Amino acid sequence: MIQAFSAVLKARRLELGMTQEDLAGAIELDRPYITMLEAGRKQPTLSVLWRIAAGLQFSAGELATRVDEQLALARRLRPTSQPGQERGN
Repeated sequence: MIQAFSAVLKARRLELGMTQEDLAGAIELDRPYITMLEAGRKQPTLSVLWRIAAGLQFSAGELATRVDEQLALARRLRPTSQPGQERGN
């Protein structure tokens, strides 16, 4: 799930034409923290998630919907194992 959040965060930031510095300033966070969020190395707290959503011009619900859509896309693109190809074989 963190990879889906990271992808949505970066895509929306770029869609808005914002740099990491722009977003960080708008929501009063450090730019390195935004970098770590986009890389999937950090997970935001709930209060920070709300601030990120506002900075991305989303409601928290809209952000959650985008993350859900990203997760669904990742599941569809994930290769499925073929019969007889179980893990460890």
